[in-house]
Amino acid sequence: MTQGIEFALLVALAAAAAAWWSGMAARRQAAALRQEMQALLASQSQAVTAQLGQLGQSVTAQLGQVSSQLQNGMASAGALASSAQKAVSDQLHASTEMLGNIRQQIGQMQQAGLELSDAARKVENILGGAKTRGTLGEVALERLLADALPPAYYEIQYRFSTGEAVDAVVRLRDKLLPIDSKFPLDDYRRLVDIGEDARSKFSSAVRGHADSIAKKYILPHEGTLDIALMFVPSEGVYYEMLRTTDPKGTPLDEYCRAKKVVPVSPGTLYSHLQIVLLGLRGMQVEENAKRLLSSLSGLQKQLGNFTEVYEKLGTHLRNAQQSYQDADRKLERARDSLDELAAGAPTEKALEAASRD
Repeated sequence: MTQGIEFALLVALAAAAAAWWSGMAARRQAAALRQEMQALLASQSQAVTAQLGQLGQSVTAQLGQVSSQLQNGMASAGALASSAQKAVSDQLHASTEMLGNIRQQIGQMQQAGLELSDAARKVENILGGAKTRGTLGEVALERLLADALPPAYYEIQYRFSTGEAVDAVVRLRDKLLPIDSKFPLDDYRRLVDIGEDARSKFSSAVRGHADSIAKKYILPHEGTLDIALMFVPSEGVYYEMLRTTDPKGTPLDEYCRAKKVVPVSPGTLYSHLQIVLLGLRGMQVEENAKRLLSSLSGLQKQLGNFTEVYEKLGTHLRNAQQSYQDADRKLERARDSLDELAAGAPTEKALEAASRD
């Protein structure tokens, strides 16, 4: 048993020795590995230090460039800011001058507005009477007629056999186109002053005026057309008339046309007169053509008479020529006979010729 214990101790000692040698080898390997790691770290530290130095130099150089560019940019920005400040200052100065001019123009416009208002009040005072407003319409109508038509194509204040005198008529060959200028402006003025409440009275006045024109001036038995023109001396009044209806809802201008009375403003009347002028010129061309045809017919007849006389003259000339030729032949034979007589006794041939003559 004692031997067994000793053997076990020896085995334990051997195991412990093996473990110790194994631990020593491991420590030596660890020490070697540590040295290698330290050497590797040292070499890597040097490489990293060198790279960091190069990187620092590069960054320093780039920072210098950036700093230089920033300085140049700041200088340019300063110049740009100075230029922009000068441009803004000039623009503000120009805007100030423009505002001053605008204020001056506004003052002038206000003054002109006051003067126009005074002039309008004066015109309103002048046109306060119905007779004056009627005269103004007549003057405007006469001026338009004078501008659009030759004097021979129209007549002012034409009087009919009934005693009624229309403000103007346009002569269309054998027909007359009556034009009235006495529009009821008083009712329009009330429409402007009062508003829509006066529109029905305005409509009634215009319808009554259209009825009066149709009754007094559309007189076909006295040579008028079956229509007449109602001259409205203002575009504004004409517009109000166009937008007005009668109590039945019929537009006012349609009611007038139903009465064969055509409302016209200064602008539309001028257009109508231009169309009339074209028609009159067409009629004049037609009359000239008829006169030309009549003249050509007379010329044709005269040419026929001349042809007859010419043919007779030709016949007489041909007869005269034939007589002349006969006389010439007889003269020739007589000359021959005389020549023979002068030469001696007449020959038998000469005597025979003389006997024939």
